[in-house]
Amino acid sequence: MNNIPVNQILQGDCIEIMNRLPEKSVDIVFADPPYNLQLRQELFRPNQTLVDAVDDDWDQFDSLEVYDHFTEAWLTACRRILKDTGTLWVIGSYHNIYRVGTVLMNLGYWILNDVVWIKANPMPNFRGVRFTNAHETLIWAQKQKGAKYTFHYQDMKALNDDLQMRSDWYLPLCTGSERVKLNGEKAHSTQKPEALLYRVILSSTNPGDIVLDPFFGSGTTGAVAKKLNRQWIGIERDPHYVEVAQQRIDAIQPTMLEETVFAPKLAQRPPRVPFGRLLEQGYLKPGDALYFRADISAQATVLANGNIQLNGFTGSIHQVGRAITGAPCNGWEHWHFRDSTDGSLKPIDVLRQRYIAQT
Repeated sequence: MNNIPVNQILQGDCIEIMNRLPEKSVDIVFADPPYNLQLRQELFRPNQTLVDAVDDDWDQFDSLEVYDHFTEAWLTACRRILKDTGTLWVIGSYHNIYRVGTVLMNLGYWILNDVVWIKANPMPNFRGVRFTNAHETLIWAQKQKGAKYTFHYQDMKALNDDLQMRSDWYLPLCTGSERVKLNGEKAHSTQKPEALLYRVILSSTNPGDIVLDPFFGSGTTGAVAKKLNRQWIGIERDPHYVEVAQQRIDAIQPTMLEETVFAPKLAQRPPRVPFGRLLEQGYLKPGDALYFRADISAQATVLANGNIQLNGFTGSIHQVGRAITGAPCNGWEHWHFRDSTDGSLKPIDVLRQRYIAQT
């Protein structure tokens, strides 16, 4: 294959197909490989109804050694086609993720994060002999340790109500209208929720990047990539799943929005302004009161040198805030002053912004 077959589903064995793709041609890989669940018997609910567990042929391996060999083969193929700046996401459960992690580290990948997908609505443990399996683990790794890679920190923060996105993602299973069904039955036994792929793709790709999924299944990766204006390649050996995924993706209308809708939000750090500058420029004066988190009972006094004092403790706006909370504190956001124009309490960052606007 001389050209990159973007926005297509390639039917066949993922290892063989990836070995025919051009070297260093894709930006990220998202892999949802067989978990090798090793089910040996049917599982029934307390009311004796049969659980629709994962017992598909594609999840059957004769031994752990066979599974490890398979894992090494597909991870090696992924590494060849990833750009040097590329990253790989792989998801699994306790059945396989530790083995996958060992293999990828042995192959030279460098782990950036492990992310825990905490299921808001996990399947109960019907036999009552173990804890309910309520999470799966994603490993995020770069192809080359120390290489530049894509991570949109600000986008993830914005997506999380302007709080840092943590590595524990609380998301529901794929249910309801999102679940692809045929004749009322699940079309694929392990369909992942689009919300999960939304975070993966938004965080670690740019518009137009190529996302490859070697275990395409019902096409969630392609569906989300299309919605986010990314290019995608799906590889799936089962013709039935190929048809299901193609119909699903074809039903998504192309987005005709401006490119800025999909452009990553870049970090916009305010210019560095020493707190003392506000005293020098008359925005505050020595002896003024500051209130921590607008609590009038936590009143500090502004000193002439730019420090503040509260209950005998003296330090910067950040140090005194840290002494109160016992944790790192951004004093610009937590300390408030009384605005002479209307008497209300406002964060001192308002004064910093006024100063910046005048300079």
